[in-house]
Amino acid sequence: MLRYLLAMACAIVVALLATLYLSPQLASMAVDRFTFDSPDDVGALEDGVYMLSNFAALLIGWIIGWVIGGRFSKETTA
Repeated sequence: MLRYLLAMACAIVVALLATLYLSPQLASMAVDRFTFDSPDDVGALEDGVYMLSNFAALLIGWIIGWVIGGRFSKETTA
């Protein structure tokens, strides 16, 4: 149970940090690399990169928390 709690806590913290500091810069960099015909295309790409980077940060945070929680969990063998 501790493993799941640590995984969720780390996922939330890493996703929050990525949302505040990393995702806006990544979305802006991705949009700056292309030329667009429509402002809707700019918004769609920016939103997609923003959401994808947040989701990746959430998964990375979960994995980090899962590994840390594994250090504290006790496996019993029968």
